[in-house]
Order: sequence, then structure tokens, then C-alpha cells
Amino acid sequence: MIYTALFEYIESKSALKLSSLEEEEVRKAFKEKHLRKRQYLLQEGDVCKHMAFIVKGAGRMYAIKENSHETVIRLAIESWWLGDYESYNLQTPSQYYIEMTEDSDVLLVTRESMLELTKTVPAVDLMIREIDRKGTIATQKRIHSSISLDAEERYEQIVKTYPDFIKRFPQSMIASYLGISAETLSRIRKKTMYR
Repeated sequence: MIYTALFEYIESKSALKLSSLEEEEVRKAFKEKHLRKRQYLLQEGDVCKHMAFIVKGAGRMYAIKENSHETVIRLAIESWWLGDYESYNLQTPSQYYIEMTEDSDVLLVTRESMLELTKTVPAVDLMIREIDRKGTIATQKRIHSSISLDAEERYEQIVKTYPDFIKRFPQSMIASYLGISAETLSRIRKKTMYR
């Protein structure tokens, strides 16, 4: 069942077991959706009305510069959340696109429903706190990486930290996420293969 992955995620992040009543509350708050590869979850200028928990599939959040150059901000796979946190929480227009890179099954939740769940289901409140804590650490590491590490070190870090990304996303998206050109990434990959 599609909700099992979410229940397991909530329990693992909160270290609390959900009761059957709490599972039902969570089930009511989320909406199942199937998205095809290349289908948008969000487009620039729209307000992010839902956060998506990925049950199956993968997606990316990116911005487009004036010269039509894409900059990948976030990549996500199973058991990851995908959405524009700023737009979702402030209910302001997004500056990003969110597109699925594989056929995906997601569970969507509105801000209002999530806030209500945090009041009624302690495990959800603890899960949100853990997501925020880990998200802050990940953001800090990403900023440090982008300003302190060279291209090869950034690639090695993503291979070590998120090995599934290398298998699931095209090289051009990985390069954009790392802030380097696809050509540079190709050279780095060849160099690291022969070590």
C-alpha cells in the first residue's frame, strides 16, 4: 500500500509508533497522485500548495536563468520530500520548477493539513523537527561545499553521500546540481574511474 512507506518514514524519523487512529489521520491528510516523467509538480510563478513525499520515482527542483540555463537546486528520490519550502510556508509565488525525472507515485499534503497533523499526531511533529534539523545541516554542508571545495571534491562528496543520485539522474543534472559544466563532470568521472 502506498501509505506504508510514509508511515515507516514518520516512525523512523520520530522514533514513535503510529496508532491505527493516527495512521488514519495521516491517510486523510495526504492525497495520492501519479506523475509521469517530465510532468511538473510546480512551475515558476505558482504558489507551492503541496509538499510531495516520494513513494516511488524521482524529481528535481530547478531555476531557469535569463539565458535559458537551468540550475538544479534539489534532487529527490524515494522517501524524500519535494517542494519549494519558501513558497509552501510563506504562500508566495515560487521562483522554481519542480519536475519529475521518472514516473512517480507521490503523497501530497497541504500546509494547513500538515500543521493540523503536527498538533494531533506527536510523531508527525517530531518528524518535522527532525526534517528541519537535518535540512539545516544539509544546507550548511551544501553551501560549504559550493564555496570551499573544487569540482572534483564536490563530485566525490555527492558520490559518497548520495550514491543513488549518480545512478538515477542524468549527468547533465548532476553537473548542474554541483554547479559545474557537463564537460567538466565528464572529465572528472573519467579521471576518477582510473584511480
